[in-house]
Amino acid sequence: MATTTGIPLSEYLATSYSPDCDFLDGELQERNLGEIEHAKVQAAIAAWFYQHRKQWELHVLPEVRIQISATRFRVADLCLVAREAGEVDVVRHAPLAIIEILSPEDRVSRYHERLADYRKMGALSLWIVDPQARQGYDCSSGNWIRTLHFQVPGTPIALDLAAIFAELD
Repeated sequence: MATTTGIPLSEYLATSYSPDCDFLDGELQERNLGEIEHAKVQAAIAAWFYQHRKQWELHVLPEVRIQISATRFRVADLCLVAREAGEVDVVRHAPLAIIEILSPEDRVSRYHERLADYRKMGALSLWIVDPQARQGYDCSSGNWIRTLHFQVPGTPIALDLAAIFAELD
């Protein structure tokens, strides 16, 4: 995972990276992605939520920049934002849910930092999907709770991961 030091925030915000990078206190940090299974799972989950976007009043945002603090930006695999938040270039308010899809090179230790950032900004639901193990983890509470069913508390917004994996078979 490559890191570049000393990039001004204004340069990060004005630059399109392919794929997009996290910006952590002046450093660019690449994200693991690009595997077919990762892409298939990401597309299937995004399609599920997109089908329900009007009913659940959400914006479904794949790979959008999320401002954690003045000097920290993350790019989540998928972010669900209440439609009432409006459309913006960068998510600056707590999302309803953030979904990250593991790649084979991902490390749990890196995800602890990533999830801590999302918690700091008040994200309601933090979900990790492991395509290789065909498993999901609800990390909203700080623990990795194994599950195949995700629900945003107090809303009808839900995801049946077993159904998503069955669709991919």
